[in-house]
Amino acid sequence: MNCESLLQYPFTQLPSPGETLTVAAGVHWLRMPLPFALDHINLWLLEDGDQWVITDCGFGNDATRALWKQLIATRIGAVGVSRVIATHHHPDHVGNAGWLTRQFGAPLWMPQGEYLSAHALCDGAAGQSREHMAALFRRNGLDEIHVPGIRKGHDTYRNSVPDFPTSFRRICEGDTILIGSNAWRVIMGYGHAPEHASLYCESLGVFISGDMLLPRISTNVSVPASQPEANPLRLFLESLSRYAALPAQTLVLPSHGLPFRGMHERIAQLQEHHRLRLTELLEACDTPKCAAEVLGVLFRRQLDSHQMMFAMGEAMAHLHYLYEAGSLRRIKDETIIRYQRA
Repeated sequence: MNCESLLQYPFTQLPSPGETLTVAAGVHWLRMPLPFALDHINLWLLEDGDQWVITDCGFGNDATRALWKQLIATRIGAVGVSRVIATHHHPDHVGNAGWLTRQFGAPLWMPQGEYLSAHALCDGAAGQSREHMAALFRRNGLDEIHVPGIRKGHDTYRNSVPDFPTSFRRICEGDTILIGSNAWRVIMGYGHAPEHASLYCESLGVFISGDMLLPRISTNVSVPASQPEANPLRLFLESLSRYAALPAQTLVLPSHGLPFRGMHERIAQLQEHHRLRLTELLEACDTPKCAAEVLGVLFRRQLDSHQMMFAMGEAMAHLHYLYEAGSLRRIKDETIIRYQRA
C-alpha cells in the first residue's frame, strides 16, 4: 500500500494570509509565501503565558514582513514575543530573524551550528560562497553552461537574510524548553542542515519537524561546499530512524505541506524512496559517472539554475553514501571526480 494514502491530514483548510489557525492547545499555524517553485512555508506561533514564541521567521522580503505587521496588529499586539526560535539557518526560516527580534527586543534561540552557518553565508566566509559551490560542482562534472547561473546568486542569502542577529541563545539536543505550561524537547536532525532543531511536546502529542519530515516531498540532502567529502544522506537516514521512536499518532507540523499524522508510515516511505534511488544510482554506475551525469537518474524533470544547485548537492550526497558504504569506488583525474561500481 502506498504510504501516502496512510497519512491523515486533520487540517485541510489553510490559514488565510496574515491570519492563524489553531492546530493544538496554544499552537497556531501561520503560512507565509516564498518566491520559489516551493511557494510557501509554515511557521508556528506558540502561546507563552501572556506572550508568544515565534518558531521560524519566513523569507526576509517585503511581502513576508507585511504579513508579520498584520499579525502584530491583529494577533500579537502589544503583548509581545518572549523569544524567537529558529529550527535552522535556511533563509525561509531565518530571513526575518533580525527584524522580529528587534521589533520585540526578544532573543533568538537556535543551534550553534545553524547560527554560525547563517553568519558564514551572510559573509561568504568559511567556504560558504557561491564561488566555492561553483568550483565544487565543476569538479563534479557540472557543465560550464550552468556554472554562471550558480555563481551569479552570490548575494542571494545576504539579501534574503538581512541584518541577521549578532547574539543568540544556544539550544542543544535533549534541551527542554518550557513554553507556557508545555515542555518542548529539542531533537536534533542532521543531513539537511548542520544541526536542525525539531521540537517535540509529549503532553500535546505535537512534533514541529521543520524541514526534516515533510508529508509530500523529500527533504533536500546536499553536500555543502565547505564539506566536500561529507556524507549527509547517512546522517539524514539516521535522523529519520530516531524520529521513529516518537508515538505513532504524533501530530507532525512540517515546514512545507499540511500538518499530518502517520509519521511512522512517512518515515518508511522516505527510507524506501532513498533505497530505490541508491539502487538505481548503483546500476547507473556500471560505467564511471560523475554527479552531473546521474542527475537524470535522480531527477526526472527539467531543472532551472536554482533547482540545479540543490540537485547537484543531492546527487553528490547519494554518490558519497554509496562510496562510503563500499559499493562504489572513486575515480579522480585532474578535472572531474567519477564513481564506478566496486
